[in-house]
Amino acid sequence: MRPLAFSSTDLPLLQAHHYLGYSRPVGEHLKYLVFAGNRPIACLGWGSAPLKLKLRDQFVGARKEAYQHNLHLIAYNSRYLLLPWIKAPHLASHLLSRIVRRISADWQELYHHPVHLLESFVDTERFAGTCYRAANWKLLGRSQGRGTKSKDSGPKASIKELWVYPLAKEFRQKLVAT
Repeated sequence: MRPLAFSSTDLPLLQAHHYLGYSRPVGEHLKYLVFAGNRPIACLGWGSAPLKLKLRDQFVGARKEAYQHNLHLIAYNSRYLLLPWIKAPHLASHLLSRIVRRISADWQELYHHPVHLLESFVDTERFAGTCYRAANWKLLGRSQGRGTKSKDSGPKASIKELWVYPLAKEFRQKLVAT
């Protein structure tokens, strides 16, 4: 097997195989299609961070207003798909670890600034978050199930866990810097 190659390309595989499908990202984003040899094995989509996340605000240690101008320094893992025909133990966490080592440089090359914090939601009705845990991501807590478009306080969507991965020890200072 050749070393894994990452390419930024369109991801029609997500439409066919991911439970959320594929939607065109808005704002800054990176798409990775991972190959083993000539065969695709995984798709990962990263995009701009959600504007409001109480758990993230608590983790950063600042009110959103303190770092709202630096939200572009946070990348959100919007899609992660191991293709259904791939059966390889620990592959999901291995790929996350490889992406963690390169995403800030890739972001820097494309958008002329790094990212300092990664975040992802895991749908607890479908997944256990095992690959994030194994790749040393930190679980911040669970959503209230309201979704991004909810206007009231009642649950409307499935409960999701918020996982984060700081890319630098001083990520908090970098996020709140003016």
